[in-house]
Amino acid sequence: MPGFLDYFFSVNFAIGAGITLALTLLSMFLGIVGGLALALIKTSRIRALQAPTDLYIWLFRGTPILLQLIFIFNALPQMGLRFSAFTSAVIALSLNESAYMAEIIRAGIESVDKGQRSAARVLGLRDGQIMRHVVLPQAMRLIIPPTGNQFIGMLKMSALASVIAVQDLLLRAQRIASANFDYIDTLIAAAAWYLILTTIFTYGQRVLERRMDVTRRKRPEMSAAVGEAR
Repeated sequence: MPGFLDYFFSVNFAIGAGITLALTLLSMFLGIVGGLALALIKTSRIRALQAPTDLYIWLFRGTPILLQLIFIFNALPQMGLRFSAFTSAVIALSLNESAYMAEIIRAGIESVDKGQRSAARVLGLRDGQIMRHVVLPQAMRLIIPPTGNQFIGMLKMSALASVIAVQDLLLRAQRIASANFDYIDTLIAAAAWYLILTTIFTYGQRVLERRMDVTRRKRPEMSAAVGEAR
C-alpha cells in the first residue's frame, strides 16, 4: 500500500493542488473586485444603489456558502442557467467573498480622515482622483491584513467545491482513500499540501504588510536624519 510520500508527490495530488490554487486565486480576485465595487457604492452619494447593495451583502453573508454553491450548481439549471462544476464554484465563492470584502474595504475607506478629501477638493481633484490617489493608498494599510486572512480562508473554503464534484485536492484525496482504504496517509498528504499553500499565502501577506507599513519606511529615514544632525 502506498505511503504518505507516494501520495504527496503523486501527479494526481499535484493536479488537485493546482486546481485548488486556481479556484482560490480566481475566486479571490473576483471577490476583491466585486467587494471594491460594492464598497465604493456604499461610500458614495448614490442613494438609489444603497438598498440593493445592502440587500446583496445581507443575503450572501447571512446564508451558508455551501447552500449558495449547491444552489448555483443544481438550482440555476432549472432556470436555464447551466455552468460547469468549476465555474459554479468560482461564481459561488466570488459572490460570497464580495460581500465580505465590501465590508472590509468600506471600513478601510471610512478610516481615512475626511479632512483629507476636503483638502484634495480644494486642490481641484475630482472625486475619482481623490479616491484613487488619496483615499485608497492610505486605506490599503488597513485593508491588506484582513484581506490576507480572507485569502487563507478562501483556500480552505474552496474544499467545499468537492461537494459538486470539482476535481480539487480534497476530492482527489477522498477518491484515492476510498479506493485504497488508506485514509490516514491520503488525508495527511492532502493536509500537507493545504499547509504548504497557506504558509506561502501567510508569508506573502506579511511581505505586503511590511511594504505598506509607512512607519517602518520612515524609521531608517528618521535615524539617518538624526545621525546627520549629530
